[in-house]
Amino acid sequence: MRFAVFLIALFASTGARADLHITRDHGGYVEEYKSKYAHIRDTGQRVIIDGICNSACTLVFGIVPMNKVCVTPRASLGFHQAYYDKAFTFGIKVTSLEGTWDLMSYYPSTVKDWIRRNGGLTTEMKKITNGPELWKIVDPCPDEF
Repeated sequence: MRFAVFLIALFASTGARADLHITRDHGGYVEEYKSKYAHIRDTGQRVIIDGICNSACTLVFGIVPMNKVCVTPRASLGFHQAYYDKAFTFGIKVTSLEGTWDLMSYYPSTVKDWIRRNGGLTTEMKKITNGPELWKIVDPCPDEF
């Protein structure tokens, strides 16, 4: 009986935690990403960027603690101005200054610095891939990944 109680206590204390692996995320609705990443932050999960993380996906850097985020050699990030849902603008990409300001308000200084050095946010996607420039923003994942 004591052994069963011990096992239950052991599993309850360690908790099952699943890391988020980002491999092909082209973004989406900002509010959905804010909620998703707040949950990941609050549950102590790690985020491993192992591929494309574009647009709203990059909010991970402003919501999840940076010591819980890492990149693999396959990682790439893409940044652009926020725009309204094209379903409501007759298929035309209409940028949102308020939405862009909101995005920028979440980013840490390392991300903001990279964006400034690369001409600021525009309607065109600005990408950064694995290497020293990316590592100024986020650490490479340890070998265990």
